[in-house]
Formats: sequence, C-alpha cells, structure tokens
Amino acid sequence: MSGILCVGRDLRVRGPGVAGREGSCLWLIIICRLRRWKRPLARRLCGIGLVRQVLQTGLEVEVADHLGYERHSVEGRGSGNSRNGSSSKRVKTEIGEVDLRVPRDRVGTFEPVTVPKHRRRLDGLSGNVISLYAKGLTTGEIQAHLAEIYDASVSRETISKITDEIVSDMAVWQNRPFEPVYAVLLIDAITVKVRDSQVANRPVYVAIGVDLAGERDVLGLWLGPTGGEGAKHWVTMLGELRNRGLADALIVCCDGLRGLPESIRATWPDAVVQTCVAHMVRNSLRYASKTHWGPITKSMRAIYTAPTTEAAETQLEAFAEDWEDTYPAMIRSWRQSWNEFTPFLGFPAELRRVVYTTNAVESLNARFRRAVRHRGHFPNEQAALTVLYLVDTAKHKNRSNLTGKTNGWKTILNTLTVHYGDRIADHIK
Repeated sequence: MSGILCVGRDLRVRGPGVAGREGSCLWLIIICRLRRWKRPLARRLCGIGLVRQVLQTGLEVEVADHLGYERHSVEGRGSGNSRNGSSSKRVKTEIGEVDLRVPRDRVGTFEPVTVPKHRRRLDGLSGNVISLYAKGLTTGEIQAHLAEIYDASVSRETISKITDEIVSDMAVWQNRPFEPVYAVLLIDAITVKVRDSQVANRPVYVAIGVDLAGERDVLGLWLGPTGGEGAKHWVTMLGELRNRGLADALIVCCDGLRGLPESIRATWPDAVVQTCVAHMVRNSLRYASKTHWGPITKSMRAIYTAPTTEAAETQLEAFAEDWEDTYPAMIRSWRQSWNEFTPFLGFPAELRRVVYTTNAVESLNARFRRAVRHRGHFPNEQAALTVLYLVDTAKHKNRSNLTGKTNGWKTILNTLTVHYGDRIADHIK
C-alpha cells in the first residue's frame, strides 16, 4: 500500500493533507484517506478487511525493525534473537472485532506499539468522542460530526458506551485523597439547567486548592439542589473534603453567600475566611449602569489595593460618598461583606496576588459556560457532571491549563511560613 510510510517503530500515513499522525488511530486515518481518494482498492478493502491488513502489516514491520532484519533474511543468522512464531489476539475496534497474529521473538523483548500488549480495544475514535462530548455536543451531534470527518457511520450506542466509560474514571477522581494542608481554597458555583421532570436551574459547586508546593488542582465538583447556592449544602461537601484528608486550610476564598463563612469555620476552625475580591467587584457592577463602570471600578481598585485596613476604610468612605445616593445597594453590599473582606488587607503583596488573582476560577467557569451554553440543558445529573468533569480534566496544548504551579511560589511560601509556620512546618516537602 504505497500510501503508508514505515519509519523505525513509528507508523505514519503519507497522503494529501496528512502529516505524521501516529498511534492506535492509524487505521482510522487510513480508512478516512482511502475513502476520500475513492480508489478501487479502498472500495474493496474498507471495513474490517482493511483494518486487519493495516494492523497486521504494522505488527510485521515493527518486529522486523525490532530484530533488525526482514523475515527469512540471512542477516538474522547468529543475531542472538529471532522470530518465534505468533500468538492469536482479538481486538475490538469501533467498526468491529479483528483477529490478528501478534509476532513473538525468542528473547521476549518485542513490545508492539501498533497493538500494545494487554490492550483489547483500540480507541482511536474514543479520544474524538470524548473531546466533542467535553465541548458540550450531544450524542446526535457527535454522530453527525464523525460521519462528516470519517465518512463512516458510528452508532449512537457506540458513542454512549465510550462516554459511559468516563463515569468509572470520574468515580476514582471524586474519591482520590488530598494533601493534609492547603494554603488556599477557592470556592465558587455556576448554574446549569438539568431536566428532572422539568428543566430547572441547579448550582454546581467548584473547589480549587493550592497546596504547599504551589500546585493548583480542582478538588471537586458537586451538583446542588434546585434553588441556587445554599450554605447548608456546603456543610456536607466541605465535610467530604475533610474526610478525604484535607485536615486544614489556611485561607478559604468564597463569594458573599450568607452562612457560608460559618460552614467553612465549622469544617476548618482556624481557617481565614476571605470574601472573594473578584466576586465583590462583579457583584457591585450588577447594581450599576455600564456608563458608570469605569469610575466605579477605579474606586473599588483603590479599596482592595490599599496598603492597610485604615487606608482601605478611608477609600470605602470616599467610594460611598460618590455613589451611595445613586447605587445604595452597591454600597450596602460592601459594608455587609467588610468583615470577611478585611483579612485580605493584612496579607503581603505576594499573598494578595494568590487570593485575588482568580484566573484559575474564571478560566474554569468560562470553559464550563461554553460547554453548558452549547447543550442548553442536561437530561440528568450524571450527564451534567460528566461534561463538567471532562472540561475540568482536559489539557490544552499552547494554552494555560487549570492545574499547574503558581508563579513565584517560593516567595509566597516564605510569607506563609512567617504567618502560619506552626501549622505548615511539618507538611512542607
């Protein structure tokens, strides 16, 4: 088959618009290209026959490359290793089962890449299905998209089976243990629509942690009851985090939900509860006309960048003097949240950036909303959590990922040690 180029242990496809794609989806790419080329060979071999031929050829090429000589070649005499027959193996592909003969070598060092050992399913299609599902596409939309790309029909049942396999991975993720101490927890919620006899808004609670190594991680996702965010529901979820090993949190940032600070203190009595500055700013702008957002934002910035609590109080009074007559609810929200806001003012500049910079939360929420917006609503709770889990765990090349190291962490760790040394000394690695 002249469209296939074998280079070392890698199998690549050479054809119009193809540039070195590798891995277990090789056969799927070849099927795609052969169908587009419309050659007689393609029409005869498309389906299980072509899949078997491509995989079997790949195995033979790999073993020849591993041994350093072709079958029956005189170069193999006295080489110290040789072919030792083959073993039968049946693998599942997205278009059916394929029976193969996997070559063996006498020394037992041959490790095939085309069909890896212990693999009974080749998931070249699964990655595409999961990626599209994470973007919020429905099963029917995924089916239509794959039919357009591969010029082949993929049943809804196959797509559903692939997405159902995610649930078991998600269960492991939901029950993984945590580090005993986290420097910062960021708690937030977004709203999704779930159909349960009727479509209703449901809150999804999100917790992001920054551990003592400076690593950010999404600790969990929970679907709350109908009726918006509820502090009582948080008690159960915060207790789950504690039961999974999170014994202490130094600083917990949350929105201004009534009762939530008490829930946090009941779970981690020594935690500093900090109202999320980004939420304060966003909630304030809800009360104001867009024509006034510029000067209002400037005034609020003067408050949360103030060097001391006293300086911030002075800026708050100036803010109130300018806007209380026009937007009394906005000023009232600041005064009601002031006790949970002021801990922020006692942090050094390095630590303030961790607490205020909510890029991870905002990035996660933006990705959530893109997926949710496309779906409109979800048929059940599991479907909603599955999509959001995939959005959370997805890695994007050339883009910042949700997890990762916090910039300038060593400086921040020194600051934390000065403030919380007795609580973190035994847990710094």
